[in-house]
Amino acid sequence: MILVTAIFAGQDAVSRHLAQHYSVMTVVMLRYWVFALFVVMLAARRPGGLRAAARSRRPGLQIFRSVLLVAEICVTVVSFVVLGLIGTHAIFAVFPLLVAALAGPVLGEPVGWRRKAAIAVGLVGVLVILRPGFHVFSPQALIPLLAAFMFALYSLLTRMVARWDSAETSFFYTGVAGAVAITLVAPFWWTPIHGTADWAFMASLCVTSILGHFLLIKVYEVAEAGTVQPFAYFQLLFVTILAVTLFGERPDTWTVAGAALILAAGLYAVLREAQVAGALRRN
Repeated sequence: MILVTAIFAGQDAVSRHLAQHYSVMTVVMLRYWVFALFVVMLAARRPGGLRAAARSRRPGLQIFRSVLLVAEICVTVVSFVVLGLIGTHAIFAVFPLLVAALAGPVLGEPVGWRRKAAIAVGLVGVLVILRPGFHVFSPQALIPLLAAFMFALYSLLTRMVARWDSAETSFFYTGVAGAVAITLVAPFWWTPIHGTADWAFMASLCVTSILGHFLLIKVYEVAEAGTVQPFAYFQLLFVTILAVTLFGERPDTWTVAGAALILAAGLYAVLREAQVAGALRRN
């Protein structure tokens, strides 16, 4: 899981570099084409092939969540350019808390007072970073908050659709439906990629996308989600290292303090959810 977070951090750094020179839609579309090819090849090798992978009891919901994810990726990459990697990930780290907050209205899951307290602490962390009411506040800081909300909703819809479809079917729709959606839109903002170096960056983005998702699948084959999820926070560490060394970003004290609150609250919420899930299984 730590290796996965390192790969995804590298992806974010490459995405920021490319999005500074080319259309975000172009970068995401090319990445999704390769990802969709990987998903199709993976589905074809499993029992039942593509027909079994595409068979869904809730195709409309599968398509919606897949489109939501590709839209969230576009919003996040835009945030990398306008706000930087550190600022984006510091705020985006609130998404597990948003998942906990939305679990009640979306899935009908009860949320205890402990997780409600963690949500409140995390939101305080967001306010510390945004500092509304002060002249230093930038509306651009709301972009990663929107991305976090979109990803939280995507996560909940993925959990919801798992009631009817297999993980293989959800993964298939994530790649294929997402690729179709971005292909219908991205040509209107197409910018050709020039130079061998940038094509090499684009190729590395595609390859690491496949590698990262492949390793993530392997992670969940050998360990429970609740066990490995806390290690996902290593991505902020790796992103910070890359942002400082490659892009010269320097987080201010308020961003560090707010991120610390968000990470502490998010980690507690994740561990608490895993504890509750474990207790339910034992009973």
